Amino acid sequence: MKYTGSYLHSTALAAALLFSTPLAAQTVATPDTSADAAGDSGTIIVTGVRGAPRTVAESPAPIDVVGAEKLQGTGSAEFGEALSKLLPSLNFGSTNAGVFSIGRPVTNRGLSPAYTLVLVNGKRRHNGAFLNNSPTDTSGVNPVDLDLIPTSAIDRIEVLKDSAAAQYGTDAIAGVINIQLAKKEGLSGDFTYGTLYSANGSPDSWKGTIRYGTKIGDNGGFLTISGDIRKRGGAWWNLPATDTNLYGLPSGRTVDQVVASSGLTRAQVLANVAAANARNAQWNRDGAHNGDPQIKAFNLGYNAELPVTDNVTLYSFGTYGERDAQIGNNFRRPNGTANFTALFPDGYYPLNNIAEDDFQFVGGLKGVLWGWDYDVSSSFGRNYSHQYSKLSIRPSLGPDSPTYWPNLANFEFRQWTHNVDLHRSVDIGLAKPLEISVGGEYRLDRFRTFAGDPLAYQPATYTFKPGDQQYDWNVGLAASPVVQGAIVLSPADQADISRKVYAGYVDLGIYPLDAWYIGAAIRAEHYSDGSGSPIGLKLNSRYEFSPALAIRGTVGTGFRAPSLTQIGYAQTDGRTALVFNPATGVTELRPTVAKLVTADSTVGQLLGAKPLKAEKTWNAGLGLVFTPAPSLSVTLDGYYIRIRNRIERTGRLFGTGISSILAANGLSDIQQVEYFINAADTSTRGFDLVADYSTGLGDLGKLGVTLAFNYSRTKVTNVIDTPSQLFAANGTSLLGAGSVFFGGDKIGELEVLQPHTKLVSTFNWSKGIFGINVTATRYGKYTQRTAAGDDRHFGAKIITDASISAKVTRFATLSVGATNLFDVRPETNGPGSPQTGQGYYGPSPFNPAGGYYYGRIALAF
Repeated sequence: MKYTGSYLHSTALAAALLFSTPLAAQTVATPDTSADAAGDSGTIIVTGVRGAPRTVAESPAPIDVVGAEKLQGTGSAEFGEALSKLLPSLNFGSTNAGVFSIGRPVTNRGLSPAYTLVLVNGKRRHNGAFLNNSPTDTSGVNPVDLDLIPTSAIDRIEVLKDSAAAQYGTDAIAGVINIQLAKKEGLSGDFTYGTLYSANGSPDSWKGTIRYGTKIGDNGGFLTISGDIRKRGGAWWNLPATDTNLYGLPSGRTVDQVVASSGLTRAQVLANVAAANARNAQWNRDGAHNGDPQIKAFNLGYNAELPVTDNVTLYSFGTYGERDAQIGNNFRRPNGTANFTALFPDGYYPLNNIAEDDFQFVGGLKGVLWGWDYDVSSSFGRNYSHQYSKLSIRPSLGPDSPTYWPNLANFEFRQWTHNVDLHRSVDIGLAKPLEISVGGEYRLDRFRTFAGDPLAYQPATYTFKPGDQQYDWNVGLAASPVVQGAIVLSPADQADISRKVYAGYVDLGIYPLDAWYIGAAIRAEHYSDGSGSPIGLKLNSRYEFSPALAIRGTVGTGFRAPSLTQIGYAQTDGRTALVFNPATGVTELRPTVAKLVTADSTVGQLLGAKPLKAEKTWNAGLGLVFTPAPSLSVTLDGYYIRIRNRIERTGRLFGTGISSILAANGLSDIQQVEYFINAADTSTRGFDLVADYSTGLGDLGKLGVTLAFNYSRTKVTNVIDTPSQLFAANGTSLLGAGSVFFGGDKIGELEVLQPHTKLVSTFNWSKGIFGINVTATRYGKYTQRTAAGDDRHFGAKIITDASISAKVTRFATLSVGATNLFDVRPETNGPGSPQTGQGYYGPSPFNPAGGYYYGRIALAF
């Protein structure tokens, strides 16, 4: 088992690959006004309909196509963020706290990543090992990590904005992202260096990419090898903390209590208060290091085909990546119960360190047999995440606690998928031949977690003694019991669950008239773990009134089994929480032990957890395609998605009643509990409007303009009842103040935390060696609800990205640019945390890091 990252070794390998040849990359500089724009009517697509190739405008379902140049032109190092900048229906959720900040979910049509299937070259991409837990998505799924796919390997991305459950898999409810890998010849690459406009920590970052492609044989074979290497500095941008009591008497303690427990006289304690208060005034008020984690990563990829005969072609592609992350946390103050003066006289910021490795390899053969086009493939993918800490303590071990923790928790997800796909065209006397596609899939999913070092989880208690802290404020109090800022897995938390999924489909496409296409698909699946045996249906059609106007529509059903993480994931979390102290009337930041438990665990059973059921969905769509001229295309597509038994996370369950239940069962060390439930039924309505225009301007160059708008609104139509276990015999709730089983905050995550509107406008101009790209994205207003009903409202924001480029030689292009040119940040609406300065900036649909400015050199041979 791998316990430490091999980043240095791997970096040397990747660096040798990167710099052994002239530095280069996908040429980003010259704006592209051809088939890369979302909505371009002439782009040939392979996603959404089997059989004869179609253009975007001819597709019976809405599809956006984004070329590699467009991704690079955004200036974003992260794939998910770059994609969200170009497509109106996608949002890039920000997660800037704790171990979950390296996984930043991309939502599609207001729905979490659980409802969008990711394919690479048409083959299912494996999931990550770590679950989602962000301000915008606490559903606990383990989505595909897009940032572990090398951007240098990508030719284009096709985003199907329509349910494809009956075609590709019953979890493709909101749509499909199909990443097409490059097949280009030659050597290319780039190097980018940039910095944040305003941030604490290390605001600089850099990224290098390289790609080499060559022919294999004389019959169309090829091999393309790609690599990315990057480093992002750890940076944060919280506002200054307003509670400056760093060294003084803690808010929950009185002078008399300190006198009674410490052995000091009252005069000595008062003198200490005065001395500590004088020191407080010198603090820089840096209360948290949550923000962008430090990232060191590299990704490699290849894509290859080799025709063996006229009817047999072998193919293979794959990716491999490693990523080391270092994540900051809330400040542990020297006067708190999580600190010892001998270790950290001025307090400390715990670190989360994560070492990941990820790979997927696909092999197959395709060709023609007995009149059928066939494709037989096998794919194996694995994601492994190792959690450790270079700086933290477990206070319950006393002042001799280690400060370095090499092994706290480990997560692994494996997926092995086999596919057989057949297709043929049959002339049955209609306007065009009947398109017949049939196929089958067998998939084995496995999710495992492994416990950390016993010292991190074995029972330990420590009571503060005189001399442990400089002013002895906390003598007699129990030290915080867990490793600070960390997720720790014990043997009781370990999971090893797997399931087999069997699937078969039939997909038909007919043309009753030249202008009328009808598609029908049915897919049956069976889950070996009892999640169900669903049958998915889809019917879609497109009718062309004229070459300039067509109508299209879809109806279908879907099914999403609980993810293995939702079923089997458990953890013990050493977090901080805002806790109201009734004795002082002050809300305090305290170290807290929180557990996420499974439905079949002792804690889960005591607090009302039940086995998860599968989600069931129904969807419909209707759209218009308008192409009045070759240079102009306009599409308008409305959609409706209904989800029953939607799986979400409960609120944090705590209070004296909960503590009594847990203590009666020998679990008195737990302060908060959460678990996953079939929480609600929801309905989502919206539409996408995309207009694309490109033209030549003669002596003035070329111009491309795209306007893309999305409206999406989700409504919770039914909510689960609070379990009877959370009520006393007289019907009184056992939950404490501020604790709600599934309340307004959770409903708000589904309904109003995502903007209902997003408008993306792009402007691309080129002439000769020069090019200009400008993208302006307007995110609509949104609301963060709280369990207490103290809603926080955030207004609309416009984020502007821009770049200027010049092709200075035949092989080299220089460019400078900015993402978030005007340094726009989320609003500072709401109370935030006085102790940390965190939370003033609300949850954001865009990266809250502010302006990022960069320069790039690109070479292509």
